[in-house]
Amino acid sequence: MQPAAVDDAPRVPTTLLARSRSPRPDELLTIPWLQNLPAPERQRAEADVRVVNVEPGELICRVNRPATFWFGVVDGLLKMSNDTAMGVPMTFAGLPPGGWFGEGTVLKHEPYRYNVQALRKSVVAGITVEMFDWLLDRSIAFNRFVMQQLNERLGQFIAAREIDRLTHPDERVARNLAALFHPVLYPGVGEILRITQEELGYLVGLSRQRVNEALRTLQAAGVIRIEYGGVRVLSLQGLRDYRQA
Repeated sequence: MQPAAVDDAPRVPTTLLARSRSPRPDELLTIPWLQNLPAPERQRAEADVRVVNVEPGELICRVNRPATFWFGVVDGLLKMSNDTAMGVPMTFAGLPPGGWFGEGTVLKHEPYRYNVQALRKSVVAGITVEMFDWLLDRSIAFNRFVMQQLNERLGQFIAAREIDRLTHPDERVARNLAALFHPVLYPGVGEILRITQEELGYLVGLSRQRVNEALRTLQAAGVIRIEYGGVRVLSLQGLRDYRQA
């Protein structure tokens, strides 16, 4: 069963920049790539960062719109998706806290080929494309971060193609959960992911009831523990390798 869309008529993010604000010090600490920049570069980048609160169903990136910012998740949960030629929704990735995304699009200065939408109330940060380019031209630390992002993202999307071929729901849930716990792409998650079964259903393409069943199976297998408001990973490798007996 395919869950319903988060919002039948998602709002266009025309007011995101107008609503944005300067980040608080604690929000700056959640931005992983800032931490390794030399002081002069970090200060200039921090001055460029904008933060905005988004509502469930609101679009941060939209297909065919030009990329003007590079975005990351401070808090909340987003999904990256698009529709197939047949009009069927296809989710590429969930984007939990600590994740920065769309660097390939920003590097190429091309329009987005996907939508990024909030699944819940979230806090999103961003720097301008001009600042992104400035850091690329000057910062070895920033270049290393972007290169690692691109490498890990390639592995993530190869894994996503493999997930698409899985027919058993328990295995699909296991692989999607493992992707959300990726320690490099999503360093803000840690050992527990705050996610509802309905939100996980949106990402996996299953009903909340079937997700609940899969989570209980994975808990019985000892790879996760279901906690109030989220899921704790007990064995990340176990999630990645899980096979239905």
